Parts: sequence; structure tokens; C-alpha cells
Amino acid sequence: MTYNLLALDASTEALSIAIQFNGQTVKHFEVCPQQHSQKVLPLVSELLDEVGCKLQDLDGIVFGRGPGSFTGVRISVAIAQGLAYGANLPLVGISTLQAMAQQALEEKELDSVITGIDARMGEIYFAHYFKSETGLAELNIDENEVVCAPADLPESIKGLTAVGTAWEPYAEQAADLNLDVISEITLPDAAYMLKIAEVEFDKGNTVKAADAQPHYVRDTVTWKKLPGRE
Repeated sequence: MTYNLLALDASTEALSIAIQFNGQTVKHFEVCPQQHSQKVLPLVSELLDEVGCKLQDLDGIVFGRGPGSFTGVRISVAIAQGLAYGANLPLVGISTLQAMAQQALEEKELDSVITGIDARMGEIYFAHYFKSETGLAELNIDENEVVCAPADLPESIKGLTAVGTAWEPYAEQAADLNLDVISEITLPDAAYMLKIAEVEFDKGNTVKAADAQPHYVRDTVTWKKLPGRE
């Protein structure tokens, strides 16, 4: 079944919005750090006008649930919740790492891909996605998205293709692992959440606005105190 959906993501430096309505798909993608909250609602309104529909005409809302920046992830969830409340629509949260993997699998015709987002503090949000029989990016059943130091990346990913912001600041580790980095896919694009979200809607894996949750991956942060202030 094809659903009429709004997808949005503000969890990284990029702001992306996509609307799928009656066979049309329109999208907006831009890198605009710290401007997401000001830009997102006017852009949603603009894209709704472009496809000729109102929010209430949609079947649901899709949001980037993280990982990403803590502030960005919260913005994604909060905006999606506000829109869903107003239009009484169900929500589905999609991983930003999975969205990047989906883009790579579709555009580059890959069977698997490494996705990594710079998590700051010397760590990477990381996952290894595989192409399913239906063309979706999926994790192995015994694997999860993780946050780890670049030195702790598994040897099993040697020689694989990689996307995301993690590989520029940690280029040395990427070279050591002989990763084939696709430089043009660095940040999640909400348009690639749509196909994944349709499967979740088919399965009934939706939530009400009040139950939408972020997925930080790194749930706790330990701050190192300055010398002499332990």
C-alpha cells in the first residue's frame, strides 16, 4: 500500500523534509546548522502547497529519531509531535543511520553499507546495514546501532563502502580499514525515510504523538572535569 506521508529530519546539521502525496513526491534538503526550528514549519507549509494538500489529508508523519545532535533530535521529535497533535495523525520514527544506508543502497546499488555520524567527544554513531530482499536497509538480527571510539570499529567492516560525517574527521581510521567512502552522502535525507516508513505503517508500528520517542544511542554523557576540580 502507498501512504500519503510527511517526513522530516532535523537531527543533524541538515534539515530535510519530504512529502509523498497521491503519487507525487516533493522534497527540501539543506545544510543549515542552528536554523532548523525557524525554517522547518514554513518549509512544511510550502511543500504542502506544492502538492496541493493539507496536513489532515495525510496518513501519517515520519520523523528522524536519531542518532544525531541531542538538540537536533529533540527538534525532530518535537516538531513531528506538534504537527501530529494538530492533525490527529500517527507517527513513525526512522533511524538517521538507516536513512543514509537506504540512500546509498538505492543510489549506488550496493548490497551493504557502513553508516557513521560524528558523535563528537571522540566517538562515532555506527551501524552496518544490509539490503533486504525487498530493497530495504536492514540490520542483521544480532546487530544494533552503537556509539564507539573510532579505534573500536570492528575489523569485519574492512574494505566495505561507507557513508556519513564520521569518515572525514576520522579519515586515518577509515584508511586503516580500507573503507570506500562515498563523499556525497554525509547527512540523512528525509526522502529516504519514506520507503522504510511505509513498511512500518503496513505493520501497524505507529505511535500517537504523546508516545513519540527520540533514539539517542548515547543515552548518558560523562563529562570530564577540569584538573583540580575532580
